[in-house]
Amino acid sequence: MRLAFISDIHGNLPALDAVLADIATRGVDATYHLGDLVGYGPWPNEVIERIRAEGIPGVAGNYDTTVAHGHPGCGCQHEDPRHRALSGESYRWTAAHTSASNRRFLATLPFRLDVRPFGGHAPGPALVLVHAAATLNTVYWHADRSDRFCAGMIRLLRARDGDTILFGHTHKPWTRTFEGRTLVNTGSVGRPKDGDARGNYAIVDMREGADVTFPRVSYDVDGAVAAIAASGLPAELGTVLKTGGSL
Repeated sequence: MRLAFISDIHGNLPALDAVLADIATRGVDATYHLGDLVGYGPWPNEVIERIRAEGIPGVAGNYDTTVAHGHPGCGCQHEDPRHRALSGESYRWTAAHTSASNRRFLATLPFRLDVRPFGGHAPGPALVLVHAAATLNTVYWHADRSDRFCAGMIRLLRARDGDTILFGHTHKPWTRTFEGRTLVNTGSVGRPKDGDARGNYAIVDMREGADVTFPRVSYDVDGAVAAIAASGLPAELGTVLKTGGSL
């Protein structure tokens, strides 16, 4: 059983199209998303509609729930003041340009999704899907989080020995085995922050434990940058795409 996990598309339709095309070549049995379908990119409605058309199940990111429920902001956290200001501008634009029907769809996304790839008729490993952490979809689960933090998240999620916990939100892919559980941050399809402009996602091969790989996928970044500028979003958001996270 090979499963693909995509996260943090952030309104970047060309990146999503490229990643889905790549997934189609890899013998994957199913694909799931880990939220943040919208925000920062100029295609919020198109991304939602593509996910719906493909029938890709998933969970709600912080951008999804805040847009859906009319929150004053996205709940994003940025130490850099310019990134923080851009986040606010992006949120206001996204909230204004996401259709009412798509906001209703975002409101239906669950906080958490459990997947049992080998069925529920017998004990076996599960995959626990959240956008960020067990408490809130705004809490960052970075690779350098303490053992105490990781243990606390595992306890709250009730993940058992052999289970895999998948999340995104930081836009940086990583994996770690901790207390018998596999932790996987799937990175970002549409707005990577690890210095690589290519979209990325995770494949988990469940045939022998949980073998995790992170494919990188090139797409038309220049076209996405031009579309950002043409949409009225701040042009600096295009710079973040080209640099893989920097201004």
